[in-house]
Amino acid sequence: MILLGACAGWSLITAAAHDGRPEGMLLAVLAVAAGHAVGRVSGALLPVAAPCAGAAAGLALAVALPALSAGPRYTAPLGHAGGTAALLALATGAAGCAAWATAVAELRLVLRLLAVGIVLTGGVLGSAAGCVASTAVLLCSLAAGSVSRRGGCLLGLAVAAALVAGTAWALAADVLPGGLARVLEGRLTEHRVALWRDALHLAARNRGLGIGPGRFGELGGTAPRTLSADGKPHSALLQLAAEQGVVGALLFVAAFCWVLHALWRSPRSTPVALTAGAALTALAVFATVSDALSFTTVTVGAGLLAGWASARPWAREPRL
Repeated sequence: MILLGACAGWSLITAAAHDGRPEGMLLAVLAVAAGHAVGRVSGALLPVAAPCAGAAAGLALAVALPALSAGPRYTAPLGHAGGTAALLALATGAAGCAAWATAVAELRLVLRLLAVGIVLTGGVLGSAAGCVASTAVLLCSLAAGSVSRRGGCLLGLAVAAALVAGTAWALAADVLPGGLARVLEGRLTEHRVALWRDALHLAARNRGLGIGPGRFGELGGTAPRTLSADGKPHSALLQLAAEQGVVGALLFVAAFCWVLHALWRSPRSTPVALTAGAALTALAVFATVSDALSFTTVTVGAGLLAGWASARPWAREPRL
């Protein structure tokens, strides 16, 4: 709560300094806090049914997302692909957590089939990133059953997220080797990379308080503009660095590290903690390279999954 309060407070400070609009950040903080609270309570009362219902809801929202976000804001060239992929990864993680939480073999099989269905749904929806991320989460969940100590695996997830964030930052700074930069730029689109470079340029000029929340669309002007531009650089890390300075970016990183620490200390079994960790790491990756955290459904889902995986069930399950 202290960390989330710091995120909200810093957004208000930077907004006051530059006449920014902190409402988006405040909504995201509120969504995560509310989701986490509901996840802790429902995970304590219904450690199997709650994440199972969450997985089904996440799958339904991922399928219905284009209808929920109709209009020019989420159309080409960057679209809502990050939000869809993030929901699929979180839904797979919830199904995996529910599977490991039950002692009934038949129900565990059904829940794993639900996770497989989510993976296949990503392919049907044309979300290659969602399909790959869901597959990775499912495989990590299956492998978690043979892990006795969770600390090393959670550290590995943190390193993976750090590598993605460092690569995105290096691509924006144009310091990667030419061949690798061209490949990544082709996959991520030139428009997105141009927005990242705008954000990094603004962050370098405004390291202290940034330019103010919600002001990237006004000041990031070198990237090509389209009618569907939403005024965001499609990278939560770079957006926070540009709009809220170094402190804002560090708070974002600290929030992810706190989640991994909470999973390390969680009373839930190691497979549950690692499954949630894999899904939330996938979300961190999508947040670094897309606007996944711009969708309230995603931020609420992240809070719910973290709550389910760190709740203390009334009917204690063995901690492996």
